[in-house]
Amino acid sequence: MDSGNDNGEKGAEVIALTESFDSSDSEKLQKPLERGAWGSQIDYLLSVIGYCVGLGNLWRFPYICNRNGGGAFLIPFIVCLVLCGLPLFFLEVAVGQFSGKSATHVWSVCPLMKGVGIGMLIMSAGTVVYYTTICGWALYYTVFSCRAVLPWTDCGNSWNTDSCVRSLQVMSLGRPEVNNSTVLNGTDVNSTLTEYINTTISYRREANDSLAHTAAEEFWQYKALGISGGLDQLGSIKWELALCLLGSWVLIFGCIVKGVRSVGKAVYVTATLPYIILTILLVRGLTLPGGPSGAMFYLTPDFSKLLEIQVWLEACLQVFYSLGPAWGGLITMASYNGFNTNCLRNAIICTFVSEGTSLFAGLVVFSILGFMAQEANIPISDVVSSGPGLGFVIYPEALAQLPLPQLWSFIFFVMLILLALDSLFSMVETVTSAILDEYPWLLKWRVVVTLSYCVLSFLPGLLFTTEGGMYIFQLLDWYFVVIFLIFYGFLECIILGWIYGVDRLSADIELMLGRPAPLFFKITWCYITPAMLLVTFIFTLAQYQSPTYGKYVYPDYAATIGWCAASVPGIPLVVMMVKAIYKEEGSLLQRFQNSLKPDSSWGPSKSSLKDFYVDKNSKATTLRETFISSVCCKS
Repeated sequence: MDSGNDNGEKGAEVIALTESFDSSDSEKLQKPLERGAWGSQIDYLLSVIGYCVGLGNLWRFPYICNRNGGGAFLIPFIVCLVLCGLPLFFLEVAVGQFSGKSATHVWSVCPLMKGVGIGMLIMSAGTVVYYTTICGWALYYTVFSCRAVLPWTDCGNSWNTDSCVRSLQVMSLGRPEVNNSTVLNGTDVNSTLTEYINTTISYRREANDSLAHTAAEEFWQYKALGISGGLDQLGSIKWELALCLLGSWVLIFGCIVKGVRSVGKAVYVTATLPYIILTILLVRGLTLPGGPSGAMFYLTPDFSKLLEIQVWLEACLQVFYSLGPAWGGLITMASYNGFNTNCLRNAIICTFVSEGTSLFAGLVVFSILGFMAQEANIPISDVVSSGPGLGFVIYPEALAQLPLPQLWSFIFFVMLILLALDSLFSMVETVTSAILDEYPWLLKWRVVVTLSYCVLSFLPGLLFTTEGGMYIFQLLDWYFVVIFLIFYGFLECIILGWIYGVDRLSADIELMLGRPAPLFFKITWCYITPAMLLVTFIFTLAQYQSPTYGKYVYPDYAATIGWCAASVPGIPLVVMMVKAIYKEEGSLLQRFQNSLKPDSSWGPSKSSLKDFYVDKNSKATTLRETFISSVCCKS
């Protein structure tokens, strides 16, 4: 990579002004003691990796990869990672570290766009409410994994229907435990096998007694969820799920009670243990009959898929959603770094470790699915699933066929809990950091603020523990961040690359690292990354369909509710634009232009550099000059 002006008077001046970051003690001194700082760079790296590596890496990427060409999908995936994921990741951590501000306050770099930060806060806060439900489900399954007989392995329970069969193996052999026949009320079992195990299957007892369900399905639908007939039938709260949700929030509060200090210690367990568990499951999976075949099925390339635009779009979406930019978490965590921390190195490490985990998790998933398919004597493609359908139906059934199934199930669901917790830590910290940055006098009451936020997030989360909670969960998960997450990622590139100016941004990075941003990142920030995000955004909206949950058809008003929820993160953008223009003086055009310039609070977090920074940028730069500079992207 081109390091730019490493030599000469400018480079010598910058290097003289910056300090080394060889010890954690120097990092601690560079941040205000009250706000806090990471105990070490290992704390930070593990926290970021834990934030990026979530449930999507385990139960979405393998499915997307297999559906879009197997091993061939890695080509568009790596291209999108390098041209879109890594530049956006580096952009956020660089700005967060430079300013030392939370996701809402960092946008003092462009007052007109302060609503972007508030929108990020809304997306993180809203997602935390329903995402914690998954942690509650996993905790629920973990408790039941301690029973002498796993309840999702037999049909003799109170919640089972007459259509229950023990497993896919029984179903595929045409010997379901209903009337001892291969046909259930005229329905051929084999012909509907794939239908039963699609993503997040949903059935009503009354409407589907004519179909065979596996014991694992019925445990998930009728015992764990207590699923109702539809969105308009919320039913009562399931107290077992409510307690598990409460337990999840207790875990979250205990790990973030002291901010990044306590998070940095918790991730030594929550971010590393999943890798140990994944390795154990992979070794076990590859030693099972059919395990290697499942892994090969996952990786076998279909290069013809590379000619389909949809494959490239899904690769870009997978990179974007799995790395976690535009949520505010990356900015917030980087804001607790020492000023001279090598954020470029950290961005590269975290990006490739996080996405490499997706590939590794795919081998784990498909090795077990290969074993399950061979045991049931059905094609692997018939058991491939994603989302909760994989995590709480297919995989538990597969693990139940292993020796000591309680042990393997317990290990698996503990891993799901840890994967969910890591992401939740950062999203909760994003919100609490923004609150404390806005009201610094609350810093001495950090524990109270954190506890209050956890309680206020837990209460609406009870909605998802009702009998109709799964329908609401699916609806919000389908719509809530669909518009503004990608759009805010696009705006980040425009604001920092074109309005603030890529050269000025590069100079800020030079203050931290002693060298400017490499030319590669300048080009991607200004051209490639925003173009990819814009195209992905347009195609996503054009191809967006109504949500589904198995056979359940959502009523027409559900889409209205969904799009209203999707528009909420965009409201602050409009409100803050109007407010920023109103606060300025002069004509409407002058107000608009002034609101695009950084306000007086913008600058390096390192106090010893503030005067130097102000003097260096005292010369007024017109928007036209900034635009021309960004077009050129000089090295």
